Amino acid sequence: MTAVEPQLPVDDALEVGTTATTAVKGRSRVPWRFLGGRAAFYLFTLWAAITINFFLPRLMRGDAVDQYLARNRTVTPEAADALRALLGLDTDKSLWQQYLDYWALLLRGDLGISLLHGLRPVTEVIGQALPWTVGLVGFATIVSFAIGTVGGAIVGWRRGSRAEVLIPITTFLSTIPYFWLGLLAIALFSVNLGWFPIGKAYGVGISPEFSIEFIGQVIHHGTLPAVTIIIASLGGWMLGMRNMMLTVLDEDYITVAQAKGMPNRRVLWRYAARNAVLPQIQSFALSIGFIVGGTIVMEMVFSYPGVGKLLLDATNAKDYALMQGVFLVITLSVLVANILADVAYAFLDPRTRQTEA
Repeated sequence: MTAVEPQLPVDDALEVGTTATTAVKGRSRVPWRFLGGRAAFYLFTLWAAITINFFLPRLMRGDAVDQYLARNRTVTPEAADALRALLGLDTDKSLWQQYLDYWALLLRGDLGISLLHGLRPVTEVIGQALPWTVGLVGFATIVSFAIGTVGGAIVGWRRGSRAEVLIPITTFLSTIPYFWLGLLAIALFSVNLGWFPIGKAYGVGISPEFSIEFIGQVIHHGTLPAVTIIIASLGGWMLGMRNMMLTVLDEDYITVAQAKGMPNRRVLWRYAARNAVLPQIQSFALSIGFIVGGTIVMEMVFSYPGVGKLLLDATNAKDYALMQGVFLVITLSVLVANILADVAYAFLDPRTRQTEA
């Protein structure tokens, strides 16, 4: 008789064949080459951004002192020279020396002082505006991403159903210029109906403090701009997720899962949506990074005291230190967001870990 060879355990085709569940067996080694390459890339990007951040404002005509003198003609020439020396704009130093001094101050955490805000430190000025932008734009971005991704997955799963009418509606709303959408929202809900205030972050006469009244004022004033941001950005997330779902649903492992009788909910969220969401991660990371920059148009329409409006005011006043500080914060936020996106992508897609290892 022929000896029967023992049967080796066969892995489930679904667990092996999907992009999101393929496991790297064996002892994985640390991908030092990949980590070193990514670290070098991000460090070079940071250096380039800071260098451009320094030289670009100085290519503009005039400076912050000239703008200040135009508004205050009683300032003496000696005081103007002292202001230029204080801001690092004195012509006694070469541009290269100013660049080196800028790096020295930057490494010490000194972003300079803002002439536009009464010689206050730039870190203090940005620190006051940053929570408003992160709280409003960050909340709206996360909500729009979550609703758009989940909605796009459901619409893609139920292709050909009535739910697909959401795609042209949300896409149409996303094509409307944001300032126009914001003005329409103000005219309808603030002027005509009186449900929400026209602008500002809180009411007149209310002092910022941790109290129920102040929190209620912030929520009341921030609801309309937040909803406007969600409506304006929802179409892109939903359309992108729906298109990726249509691609993933044609894969073999989805057919195998359905043939094995798996519940539709498990196939949808465990296999289809988990793979379809991967391309959305990078876009979401960029959106998270640009949250710090805020939405300048939104903050101008609703008179919201965020970083976007702060950057616009600094640009008009040619306040170099404040412009550089805001650009630096935006750059760092984008880089950190991309790093987190790389980590999240590698976690969600084991093929990335296998290739890097």
